[in-house]
Amino acid sequence: MRAKTDSPVAAKVFASPNHGERKGGRQPDSVILHYTGMGSAEGALKWLCNPVSEVSCHYFVFEDGRVLQLVPEARRAWHAGKGSWQGETDMNSASIGIEIVNPGHDGGYPDFPKVQIEAVVDLVADIAARWRMRPERILAHSDIAPRRKADPGEKFPWARLATLGIGHWVEPAPIEGGRFFSLGDAGQPIEALQALFGVYGYGLEVSGSYDEETQAVVRAFQRHFRPERVDGVADASTIKTLHALVRSVGKD
Repeated sequence: MRAKTDSPVAAKVFASPNHGERKGGRQPDSVILHYTGMGSAEGALKWLCNPVSEVSCHYFVFEDGRVLQLVPEARRAWHAGKGSWQGETDMNSASIGIEIVNPGHDGGYPDFPKVQIEAVVDLVADIAARWRMRPERILAHSDIAPRRKADPGEKFPWARLATLGIGHWVEPAPIEGGRFFSLGDAGQPIEALQALFGVYGYGLEVSGSYDEETQAVVRAFQRHFRPERVDGVADASTIKTLHALVRSVGKD
């Protein structure tokens, strides 16, 4: 008997053995979007289904919009790795992972085809509705692991998803001149900035020093919410956009 998919958006099940129990009976409250970062869709799919790799995801989206389910949603897929969001450090237990076929930054980083993005939109909309996920819990892999990951990257059309009701978004503040913070800066303004990133959800220590961890978080934030310029510098546009996001979820 053919296995049934959890989402009607998925064409069929292509089972990966790489999964386990969600710890503590946790139900998923987040979606994490990835790119495959490999040279071919076939190679990525084989790797996600190879027990030697110890990696997997729940869904796999081809360039042409076809969707496969690799792991049941009730199970803990191995896609997030070490990372955190809003204090949660076991993001594999807290999330559903979607791998989007794209070779990534190391492979030329082409644009995501429109048909592929349409499939991602349909899939995330279905998952979020069934699990009653909040918009700000639709995340990039780089959001939860800023120093390790850059996916799905600044070319992923978060703004378009938002127009269709997917994810959390505000219009980025225009890039202008003015004061900015960067690597090596220190003091109370840096503490306030780090605290605000933490309020939104990023795992960042409030040290008062604009260190490499802070730079990585700023860069991850820009990839998701201010993709016009991704440089790890906290300029006025970045800071204003962060404030607007926090205010829009009532956390300011």
